[in-house]
Amino acid sequence: MASLKFRVLLDSKDQEKVFRDIIIGENENFETLYKTIISSFNFKGDQMASFYISNDDWDKGHEISLMDLSYGDDAIDDLPSVMNSAILKDFMEDHDQKIILVYDFLKMWIFLVELIGTEEKETLSPEIILSIGVAPIESTKEEISNDLNFDEDLYQTGEDEDEDEDDFGFNDYEDGFSDEDISGYDSYDY
Repeated sequence: MASLKFRVLLDSKDQEKVFRDIIIGENENFETLYKTIISSFNFKGDQMASFYISNDDWDKGHEISLMDLSYGDDAIDDLPSVMNSAILKDFMEDHDQKIILVYDFLKMWIFLVELIGTEEKETLSPEIILSIGVAPIESTKEEISNDLNFDEDLYQTGEDEDEDEDDFGFNDYEDGFSDEDISGYDSYDY
């Protein structure tokens, strides 16, 4: 039995590199790795998360979710795996296997996880063997809607008399027309 050494890099806009090196037994499950990663960055761990097996270009592949999201639908060809039953060694296809961890799907914290080595001796419990950079506070990242240039002017609420107008200034609800105004119109008479 061996141990796997992972480097976990927090993908952020900041210039400062923030990463953790974690060593964990190859027979541990992804949920143990997830909890170790989240605690090493001082996050609460109370949000949904998924791992995605990746390639050298960091493309998302097979999903390993925190909870079973299949809802008993066996008709789906490629069901996501579940963290507590997915064993690490079963997903290590390359000597530098890359994995993406998405935590909190509203704020989209992204962790880039890469296998950087193995050791012959198995560790009894996961260990953080290197910690570089100060982890941001979990609540400091804005929700993804703000990151995508969300135009709040398009979604105003309140008592605005023009709120139902289309691009041409017409108001569908107060157009001043009644059904009697179009009663003589025959839809088939062109």
